[in-house]
Amino acid sequence: MTRVGDEGGANAGDDDVAPYVHKVGVPPKQGLLKEIKFALKETFFHDEPLKHFKDQSVSRKLLLAIQGVFPILDWAKRYKLHLFRGDLIAGLTIASLCIPQDIAYAKLANMDPQFGLYSSFVPPLIYAAMGSSRDIAIGPVAVVSLLLGSMLQKEIDPKHKLEYQKLAFTATFFAGITQFTLGFFRLGFLIDFLSHAAIVGFMGGAAITIGLQQLKGLLGVKTFTKKTDVVSVMRSVWSNVHHGWNWETCVIGITFLAFLLLTKYIGKRNKKLFWVPAIAPLISVIVATFCVFITRADKKGVQIVRHIERGINPPSLDQIHFTGSYVLTGFRIGAIAGLIALTEAVAIGRTFAAMKDYHLDGNKEMVALGTMNIVGSMTSCYVATGSFSRSAVNYMAGCKTAVSNIVMSIVVLLTLLVITPLFKYTPNAILASIIISAVVGLFDYQAMILIWKIDKFDFVACMGAFFGVVFISIEIGLLIAVAISFAKILLQVTRPRTAVLGKIPRTSVYRNTQQYPEATKVPGVLIVRVDSAIYFSNSNYIRERILRLLSDEEENHKENDQSRIQYLVVEMSPVTDIDTSGIHSLEDLQKSLGKRHIQLVLANPGQTVLDKLHASEFASKVGEDNIFLTVGDAVSTLAPKMEP
Repeated sequence: MTRVGDEGGANAGDDDVAPYVHKVGVPPKQGLLKEIKFALKETFFHDEPLKHFKDQSVSRKLLLAIQGVFPILDWAKRYKLHLFRGDLIAGLTIASLCIPQDIAYAKLANMDPQFGLYSSFVPPLIYAAMGSSRDIAIGPVAVVSLLLGSMLQKEIDPKHKLEYQKLAFTATFFAGITQFTLGFFRLGFLIDFLSHAAIVGFMGGAAITIGLQQLKGLLGVKTFTKKTDVVSVMRSVWSNVHHGWNWETCVIGITFLAFLLLTKYIGKRNKKLFWVPAIAPLISVIVATFCVFITRADKKGVQIVRHIERGINPPSLDQIHFTGSYVLTGFRIGAIAGLIALTEAVAIGRTFAAMKDYHLDGNKEMVALGTMNIVGSMTSCYVATGSFSRSAVNYMAGCKTAVSNIVMSIVVLLTLLVITPLFKYTPNAILASIIISAVVGLFDYQAMILIWKIDKFDFVACMGAFFGVVFISIEIGLLIAVAISFAKILLQVTRPRTAVLGKIPRTSVYRNTQQYPEATKVPGVLIVRVDSAIYFSNSNYIRERILRLLSDEEENHKENDQSRIQYLVVEMSPVTDIDTSGIHSLEDLQKSLGKRHIQLVLANPGQTVLDKLHASEFASKVGEDNIFLTVGDAVSTLAPKMEP
């Protein structure tokens, strides 16, 4: 006796010996509660977060729960002095980068410079205690700052500073609530609906928009549009070309931009010189500030920072809108900014966790980021998240733990207490240069080229988000990115792929005849594979598609004077699930085949599908002797039954 697949043995053996065919039995029936429990576990607790609580004492469980919320209590016990050297160097390095960036990013959000520094003091401390990433560096980032600023200024003019700040803190509070809620209820999978291609396009568009916005500071233009689209910005720039540009500002901005881009190039070419682009912004600020001070260029039209509030973060709980007309506005802005911040931070955290081979709990990250922004909103901070440029510097500087964030926070604290008055003569042009050099890396043209090569529909999503941001607005670009991502999901669900299978020569393997042209079709049998679950959204399409493939095959048989199709084998290995509509569709397919005197045969349905086929009694309608474990079993069993 031979098993199907042992083709040589089957051919060499006696013709009277039938090949062994394993019977597809009725799966054991599972209880309703067990099914619900399994579904909930796979949806929300697939990573088994409570596994380490098993067989532990009550006191031990309590300790593990506290350590789960505050991971610092776990790794701090194992922290050694030799680790501090790497964290200290990394912390000082990212502090030198974050201080000038924070001052610049605050301007993107239309807020005073100190708020950028505030957002790199409190939030990193909260994250260090609650976050699980060892490498991520926390603070304001360009994209979120611009997104927040562009949405806030549509509601309140930034000139009304107090009201504007209140709405900013309200948005930050609700950004934190959104992030915390997603993490606490383990809904982190929702952010995966924004595809990689859409994010690449959105970030690329945001990079160009942010860069164009900085032309105001780089060229010394005083009257500038509040719109972010490229047409409005360029119109504003060129309308001021004869009387609005300041040549001293242009010299400062372009010179230091060239210097910053050169240092980035040096750091990229030689990884050991990572510290060069890291300290370049601070050096640029110091040199530019000194030059403006000694030349008093501010009296010649060069715009300067003028004043940064000295001291640590003042409390701002009383400035958050919990009632009134701005609550819903704050929630809307905060939810959008929070989701973008969350997407960026989780992507950065996963990237570096993979590079260092440690586990990153996405839901814990969301809880940590949410708590960080909730507390931040109460201490005069606006939305903070993980910064890719700072995290990359943190990683290359040799950080070992989140202590590098604590070191950075301490340096920012000292800056707020002691150094802020020294930034009075810092020219806005140098801040514009720092922002432009920072966002250059967000425009990932290589990723766009790769997306084009791999998936044209992904490229459409990428370009849709890109052009939406560049030519309309940040919010519209984000909306387009989400809409196209959902459209792709719907298209893949409602129009799944199907394939006609043939037998690969000298094997017992059946594969797509388009992929393997040498695969031969079995006379009298049409084998079709459905590459998707069968749901209400695609069941009619799948039925019609199979019937269309059958009609095409029958026409070919007539033209080539071949025997008629007697069996239609549906290969169901990729069919992970089926619903009521799907079963009704199979019933309709069976009726249509019956009118043509063709027998429906099913191959390799999974347990979930088989459960439902038996529950609906469709299995008995098809006949249990027409349900096989493999396509090979089906063909070897049906071949002797076929009419000549």
